[in-house]
Amino acid sequence: MKKLLALLLALVMCLSLAACGSGDTTGDAATEDETATADTTAEDETDDAEEAADTEEVAAAEEETAVETEALTTVTEGVLTMSTNAAFPPYEMTTDDGGFEGIDVEIATAIAEKLGLELQIDDMDFDSALLAVQQGKSDIVMAGVSVTEDRLLVMDFSDSYATGVQVVIVPEGSEVTVDTLGDYVIGTQRATTGNIYCTDDYGEDHVVAYDNGITAVQALMNGQVDCVVIDSAPAQEFVAANAGLTILDTEYVSEEYAIGMAKGNTALVEAVNNALAELTADGTIQAIVDKYIAAE
Repeated sequence: MKKLLALLLALVMCLSLAACGSGDTTGDAATEDETATADTTAEDETDDAEEAADTEEVAAAEEETAVETEALTTVTEGVLTMSTNAAFPPYEMTTDDGGFEGIDVEIATAIAEKLGLELQIDDMDFDSALLAVQQGKSDIVMAGVSVTEDRLLVMDFSDSYATGVQVVIVPEGSEVTVDTLGDYVIGTQRATTGNIYCTDDYGEDHVVAYDNGITAVQALMNGQVDCVVIDSAPAQEFVAANAGLTILDTEYVSEEYAIGMAKGNTALVEAVNNALAELTADGTIQAIVDKYIAAE
């Protein structure tokens, strides 16, 4: 009997221990499940927070872009209107089919693309091209335009994108030199810095202004003037196209070209400068210049 009771007690104790062991295992599993669930929830919350942050950044960027686009106003919506004098090779010139080409034309096209606008080119006399921007008839003027104190009073300018050098075209065998320009009649293009410099240096009696460089060179060929002061790049084009002309070795003056815009249109100035900076950084500007002006 005692042996039977002992066996029964031993059996009860085993069952109790088994029950306790089973209870502990369940508790551990539950704890592990709770921990895993908490980790998963934390990860989900982190992902949600990161996704929300990304969404906010995208929304902020889109809002900023919308503000910039809204602030950028042009004469014609969706269009960047450029006034120019397309008789200034290789910066701007007409093609056989009535289109336009040149350094300024390609740079303006690249800027318009950066701004998401369509480029429209209006060809006119140089002084009219400058006035078009001032009068709100065009958004930008590009025609080998140099920055001067007088022009800064009536329009704003972009950063410089090219360097211009004023030179003197003379007939071969001419006695004209840079030092003796004041003794002769000088042909220039109306309203250009060449015209301004020559008039300031030698007086209006020694300077004749023409509507464009081509007309000035024709006057030189006809003996109506003794020399022509104009930018180096178009000067080379004119000399190459007209036998008997040459360029003096000494430069007359050096200057920087920039894009003219209406006074106070800071949004457009900033947008154009940003586009110019990007086009300069990626080599686009230099590639365009090299396409039209061979490296010396």
